[in-house]
Amino acid sequence: MLRSILLTAIFAVLISWSLRRAWLGILVWAWFSYMNPHRMAFGFAYNFPFVAIAAAVTFYAWLSSKENKRFPWTIETYLQVMLCFWITFTSFFGDSDFVWEYWNRAIKVQIMIFMTLWIMRSKFRLEALVWTIVISIGFFGVKGGIWTILTGGHGRVQGPDMSFIQGNNEIALAMVMVLPLMRYLQLQATQKQIRRGLIAMQILTTLAVLSTYSRAGLLALGMVGALFWLKSRHKIAFGVAMLLVIAPMIKFMPSEWRDRMRSLEATDESQLDDSAKGRINSWRFAVNLAMHRPITGGGFRVFMTPTFFQYAPDPTSRHDAHSIYFETLGEHGFPGLFLFLSLGFCTWMTARKVARRARKIPELAWMVDLVSMAQVGLCGFAVGGAFAGLAFFDLPYDLMAMIVLCKFLLQDHERAKAMAHYPSAGVPVETGVLAANA
Repeated sequence: MLRSILLTAIFAVLISWSLRRAWLGILVWAWFSYMNPHRMAFGFAYNFPFVAIAAAVTFYAWLSSKENKRFPWTIETYLQVMLCFWITFTSFFGDSDFVWEYWNRAIKVQIMIFMTLWIMRSKFRLEALVWTIVISIGFFGVKGGIWTILTGGHGRVQGPDMSFIQGNNEIALAMVMVLPLMRYLQLQATQKQIRRGLIAMQILTTLAVLSTYSRAGLLALGMVGALFWLKSRHKIAFGVAMLLVIAPMIKFMPSEWRDRMRSLEATDESQLDDSAKGRINSWRFAVNLAMHRPITGGGFRVFMTPTFFQYAPDPTSRHDAHSIYFETLGEHGFPGLFLFLSLGFCTWMTARKVARRARKIPELAWMVDLVSMAQVGLCGFAVGGAFAGLAFFDLPYDLMAMIVLCKFLLQDHERAKAMAHYPSAGVPVETGVLAANA
């Protein structure tokens, strides 16, 4: 009960400040969405609607503010809106009794991502969001890393109850995706203590990923590590440092962990364990369903309906999608999968363009690092997400939002420079974007 009272008091203070600072409301929402501190409290706070209240206050604060209300329309935001309309359309044809419950969950995430795009339009606000996400998910990384050391790798790391990242695959992928944001903050930190703290957080989080016993997490970790090395400024030194950290971690993990990871080497389905076989069965179900319903799919949660028995090769081995790709295909058909993949691809290309242009501007070096690390996080999501059902988890969309916002900040910076060089040209500069630091 004491935890509930303390958490509610902190929330009340933060939310009162958010009434005049909509960007702070976004941070409060992100904290409760990612860390789920109310799920670690006992008593009334466990089911209290903190996230809904934070969202409502943020929306009110933004409407009542005098800041520019122009929405950052880009190909990415158009695709995101189209995806929202499409998952709404397919929900009318859904087979599950819980289709609208899960639609509501997904749409709430998308609405708050749109609010993030509207509000977090300055370097200060973006970095505040990055810090909030890093601390929120990094909490489980640090806690899990210490737990792994204390248990000799035998204790498995799990996520917070009743959240997107409750399962081992899901929390592993979330921690992998946040590693690049930790790296970004490390690159930007000017104080030695903060840099060292962030390095320690990355090491413990990596160890926690291993201790989830998630094969998807291991694959995603490998992708993120490879991209860290490719994007590093000193490849030899960075590569040696990575080997000196990763090799002892692998050696530290117990034999049952190595046995589980060794199943990744299987070349025949008969060599797979029941979990992997069930996952493949679900993927085949998604393909079969999409071939029969190519436009609408089966709607949210179709994997947990009697429809599974109709289209699955083995109806007795029922599992959830365990893949962002087959999840989207089975639930929302080929158009849904196309929109989902297009959103990721266009965001990736935008990040490349922003990084290339920002490299020519010394004062925007931070932006190059941020979009590059957001790219790395999205790559981790693309690889690990192939084995985890997190198609509508907040974090990949927050990474996309960061890239889109960097694009607008870059454009605003270029307009400001053009205005300074050619004041008579009357180049329009959107006010309140670069200038506002809070």
